[in-house]
Amino acid sequence: MARERASTPPPVMDADTGQPGDALIRWPVSIGRAATLSGISPKMLRHYETLGLLAPVPRTDSNYRQYSLADVHTLRFIRRARDMGFGLDAITELVSLWHNRRRSSASVKRIAQKHLDELAQRIEALQAMQRTMGQLLHLCPGDERPDCPILDDLGQPACTFAAKSR
Repeated sequence: MARERASTPPPVMDADTGQPGDALIRWPVSIGRAATLSGISPKMLRHYETLGLLAPVPRTDSNYRQYSLADVHTLRFIRRARDMGFGLDAITELVSLWHNRRRSSASVKRIAQKHLDELAQRIEALQAMQRTMGQLLHLCPGDERPDCPILDDLGQPACTFAAKSR
């Protein structure tokens, strides 16, 4: 008669990273593991530490960095802020506010509103470029002749087809 084995359930995996959940990880972790867990390269982890976005992390006797769960959470915060398009100055402020439990949400909202306004300006500029390229593509015959309105427009001084078409 075959002996039944008690099966152990598989470790709980994080849906985003495919890695074991934070509770199953032995902390602290190396820079490579912190990079994997946060989605940030080891080079950028060192850079963020140099910039002060991340507090200096403890080191082993062999001078290897040792990242805590709190460090990885901060790195994930930074990664998410970068993914949202925030610049390093704004991220520095946001990390500081995130760690400050006595913060005012008005401060956070001010930073987010400024970023949203900047995004709207960039989107508007991209849409103007898109309209200009569409107009130039429409004017370009795309045949064997050398005449090309796209190249003609690119060869113009700063006042381009986009400025003329408004």
